[in-house]
Amino acid sequence: MRLQIDTKADALYLRLDDSDIVESREVAPGVVLDFNQANEVVGVEMLHLSTRSPGLDTSALQFETV
Repeated sequence: MRLQIDTKADALYLRLDDSDIVESREVAPGVVLDFNQANEVVGVEMLHLSTRSPGLDTSALQFETV
């Protein structure tokens, strides 16, 4: 799993595995899901991150396992 934040593009991308992406769908404004051949979600992109989370400090992201 990889999390990428592109401050220039104002976007966050979460990649769940390394399988090939065969389709992408915008499921809500600025939210794109990437699907593999088995129709499983393998990536999530959120655009306009700064307006979705004003004041977000990306250097302070917390990872939690439950």
